[in-house]
Amino acid sequence: METNRQKKIGGVIQKDLVDILQGEVRKNGVSNLIISVSKVSVTSDLSVATVYLSIFPQDKAKETLVAIKTNSKLIKHDLSQRVRLQLRKVPNLVFFIDDSLDYIEKIDNALNSKENPIENRDLLDKRRHS
Repeated sequence: METNRQKKIGGVIQKDLVDILQGEVRKNGVSNLIISVSKVSVTSDLSVATVYLSIFPQDKAKETLVAIKTNSKLIKHDLSQRVRLQLRKVPNLVFFIDDSLDYIEKIDNALNSKENPIENRDLLDKRRHS
């Protein structure tokens, strides 16, 4: 369970990372790409921050994540300049794609399709055996 301090640090990092990443997208003239930071989790020793990104459109997500991971040291440096008065040491940043929206969409599609597993329990047995 996260402490209040971890949550506050995660919130500070999240806010500033959004500004940094969106600023880089705008600065490089990319007009059809949206990057949002959906969650930041900080370890109890405050040494690592796990950053979950939502990238739209989805087909550019993997290449964008690779570019962000490649430039993670520069991103950490920019972040440290922004939070230097709030944090003594900036945690190492680890980036992941947040696929929770995809998961929700798959559930929603399954419930709206003809083969609704809630209404027809036999479908659950089919999926387990395949």
